[in-house]
Amino acid sequence: MKFTVNGKPVEVEAGENTPLLYVLRNDLGLVGTRFGCGSGQCGACFVMVDGRPMASCDLPVSFAMNKSVTTVEGLSGKVQKALLAEQAAQCGYCMSGIIISAEFLLQKNPHPSESEVRSALDKNLCRCGSHNRVVRAVMRASREQA
Repeated sequence: MKFTVNGKPVEVEAGENTPLLYVLRNDLGLVGTRFGCGSGQCGACFVMVDGRPMASCDLPVSFAMNKSVTTVEGLSGKVQKALLAEQAAQCGYCMSGIIISAEFLLQKNPHPSESEVRSALDKNLCRCGSHNRVVRAVMRASREQA
């Protein structure tokens, strides 16, 4: 199967129903995307497919064929820098999915309100309870954009 990952064309040999997450981590070595719940409910495995955030744990790799996939490794780093500056991550397990959701929001709306940030991150679960710090970090990233 052929598709693009982080701007580079890739070709993988995998069963068409193999979860995209497994291909990204096991075949392509992109381990920033995490396995969380395995049913697309927690957001830890979010990647962008053709610019839209999607859960990769239950998305068959065949869905990505001839599409563009962006993982946390392929992002600009502006949200990551803000997360560090705000000391927003605790264990960090959910952060790759949160970063994907935040980047998507900031691409659509460079200067969101706090309530828009909270809404955009609603599908991302964090067991550590660092949501308020994460929201502050996303707001910071929006202010610091060029």
